[in-house]
Amino acid sequence: MTMTRPLSLSLRLALATSAALFLAAAPAHAATDAVAKEDAALKAAIAGSHRTPANVARDGARHPYETLSFFGIKPTQTVVELSPGGGWYTEILAPYLRDKGQLILAGDDPASEVPYFQRSAARMKAKLEALPAVYDKVQVTVFAPGAGKFDYAKPGSADLVLTFRNVHNWISAGEGKAQAVFNSAFAALKPGGVFGVVEHRRPVAQAQDAKASSGYVHQAYVIQLAEKAGFKLAASSEINANPKDTADHEGGVWSLPPTFGLKDKDRARYEAIGESDRMTLKFVKP
Repeated sequence: MTMTRPLSLSLRLALATSAALFLAAAPAHAATDAVAKEDAALKAAIAGSHRTPANVARDGARHPYETLSFFGIKPTQTVVELSPGGGWYTEILAPYLRDKGQLILAGDDPASEVPYFQRSAARMKAKLEALPAVYDKVQVTVFAPGAGKFDYAKPGSADLVLTFRNVHNWISAGEGKAQAVFNSAFAALKPGGVFGVVEHRRPVAQAQDAKASSGYVHQAYVIQLAEKAGFKLAASSEINANPKDTADHEGGVWSLPPTFGLKDKDRARYEAIGESDRMTLKFVKP
């Protein structure tokens, strides 16, 4: 008859610890795989054949993968894009969020008395309707700071609110409109939600124009607007920085590509500079 010797207490504890570590590793690997799939989905959206070639050509200057990853985007989120303009980021966000999440485009008012806003809303409507396989689940709402319309999302409903190079427009609207926009983003977000801001950056040594007429804004001023609304600055990134941009151009930021507002005047110099120097800020609603 073979006798089995009892395991010592220390050995039993060691085996139990090893088993626990093994079991804990499984969820970790699953989480890693999930993140990898999410990243793959974002890369697929960026590489999609539906994107406008002129927009794709600017990926090197706008860094969509790095920027959206920095903001912590996930395909299951409800994401609001403020002032989507021509839809540069919309082309990426819509397919990425289509199956599991929700994209809300807070765009120009088609009923506005301003012809520019009417045309902008009409162009976006046409863009979405032209490709239902990509844009059929996009929700379009009205966002008109100049007219005081900020009800673009239900309070506490969004995981992520994004804005790309729009803060100067809100400042130029005057009468505290920029602050009202930041306040509205805070209201739209869930606790723990993120407000992601990309904006043309004015050097500290240059005075801030009260109307931001050059298109550039001090980073400290943007942070001040966010903190006054209740946000906490979680992180800043130099993803979209451009040290070649001196931000003192004759025609403001619009002298640079892709606008070339001065036409052929000093075009080679502006081409060499490239797109603007931009701050990339991640704010969190406590």
